[in-house]
Amino acid sequence: MQGLLKLLAAVVLAIGVAASGWLAGSKLVESRTGLRTVTVKGLAERNVKADLGFWPLRFVATGPTLEEARIRLESSEQAVSKFLADRGFKPADAEIQNILVEDKLAGYNSGEQPAEIRFVLTEDILVRSTDVELLAKSAREIGELLKSGVVFTNDSWSAGPSYIFTKINDLKAEMLSEAIKRAKETAATFASESGGKVGAIQTANQGVFEILPAIAIPNDRPEKQIDKTVRVVTTITYFLAQ
Repeated sequence: MQGLLKLLAAVVLAIGVAASGWLAGSKLVESRTGLRTVTVKGLAERNVKADLGFWPLRFVATGPTLEEARIRLESSEQAVSKFLADRGFKPADAEIQNILVEDKLAGYNSGEQPAEIRFVLTEDILVRSTDVELLAKSAREIGELLKSGVVFTNDSWSAGPSYIFTKINDLKAEMLSEAIKRAKETAATFASESGGKVGAIQTANQGVFEILPAIAIPNDRPEKQIDKTVRVVTTITYFLAQ
């Protein structure tokens, strides 16, 4: 009887060892198989119009005395204010940013400077408006100020209006939903061609929202265009199921 019990115990032990060996082998196979995934991108774009514009104006006046230069600068400032008012801008839309006074005779090459332009006064005015079309139209009519004797500087500060789009937060949710939908459609196409189907999301990257000019012009400043394109590209990795 005892011999029979020992035999049964030995058989059970052998079965247990074999089963544990099979399970270990199965786990080893699974760990070597690897997960099937696919990484895709989803694009969403919107054509928008800038809703805020900035127009910097920098003009100068000269004179043999500081008082004469100041009077000429004041005359130019009044001409600019009238020009803006005639086109519908409010006084609050234009703000004086800076007034610079330069004495040419106090410089390194003072002996070479003509006395009649000893003092050079420069004034910066920034025009800000949500009426970007009015801003653009007024900028095209700046020649009227030249007829009034206003002398503008030739630098980047006076390079015309710049336009920005401030309502991107109103588009984010809708555009992200569209980008994710397009990414999943791409993943589904890939899965179908490989004999599988799209599973859960493994990782996702929302991407960065970009505000680009509607027309890409080489060597042009993109902020000068009123029409913009808002773009976002999401990157998503999906599990692929059989």
